[in-house]
Amino acid sequence: MRDTWSSNSPDVLHIHSDQLDVEIASPGTVYHGTRFDWTGFITQVTLHSSESSHPHTFCVPESLQPGHGTGGIGLCNEWGNDLAVGYADALPGDLFAKLGIGLLRRPDETAYNFFRPYEIAQQFPIEVETAADQAVFTVQPLDCRGYAVRLRKAITLRGNQVEIAYQLENVGRQPIVTNEYVHNFCGIDRHPMGPDYRLRLPYPVEIEMPSGLLERMLPRPVRKLLPAAVLAWVERIVLRRMRSVLAIGEHEIGFRAKPHQPFYCLLKGFARSERPQWELVHVPSDVGMRETDDRAPSRVAVWGTTHVISAEVFVDVQVQPGETQAWTRRYEFFASS
Repeated sequence: MRDTWSSNSPDVLHIHSDQLDVEIASPGTVYHGTRFDWTGFITQVTLHSSESSHPHTFCVPESLQPGHGTGGIGLCNEWGNDLAVGYADALPGDLFAKLGIGLLRRPDETAYNFFRPYEIAQQFPIEVETAADQAVFTVQPLDCRGYAVRLRKAITLRGNQVEIAYQLENVGRQPIVTNEYVHNFCGIDRHPMGPDYRLRLPYPVEIEMPSGLLERMLPRPVRKLLPAAVLAWVERIVLRRMRSVLAIGEHEIGFRAKPHQPFYCLLKGFARSERPQWELVHVPSDVGMRETDDRAPSRVAVWGTTHVISAEVFVDVQVQPGETQAWTRRYEFFASS
């Protein structure tokens, strides 16, 4: 079935395989903010496994408190987390493109901040095709000072796997330079984060604080008051506290205790691999999920809080006019007992 999304479309699309039921929010319904891509916004994955007597769920909201956070749920991707298309050369009042959403208005001279809501001046036209085991989203371009992109995202179910295939076509005059990642808001069967979880990586784990993280998160008046040395000192304290909660093994991240505050860190040592980039397991139930990508990561981050953890694998996007870039993410869901 092919349709152009409208306000009359159902709030949730349902696709399924012999092992998975997947719920996908229709564009601009469940989520209508300016951070995450409106297309392919997966709000729940349910696994029906012959190894288990009951189904398992994997997706949770970013925040359990209504109105808090930026509205993320489940498997939702973001474009240009720190490199929004056309923002750098837009003047205050000009428009810039947030891929998967529309043309947003730059309000002032401050740097782009994904936490900040922006005015949506014009939404991208979005076409949706669905079959029993697939949903395909095509985002048609709107020219914005020479920036114009046609985005196609196909979500296909194969047994216990969810495959997300991206195709980004530059139909404008300007090169498209940005990045993409999926913010995997995961909580297996809604078990809270703590010592029962393991996040396994295919390389030795080393963590670091992102450079200038606190400076970017603090309000501008506070940033002006605090010298760089003080900010660096605070970052060291945050990292030390994070290490007191996270249990860092050779190839895994676990928990010493239930986290009571959000944590965020970057991982070192990542590379393209035929193995999964990460695997999350709830150890007592031996239920988990893993992500495998066909492109080399440009960055890997881990974010989490009391009820959720997210391993974020970034892909660099550089598409010249007339060219296309494509890549695929594959998620596998399993229950071993």
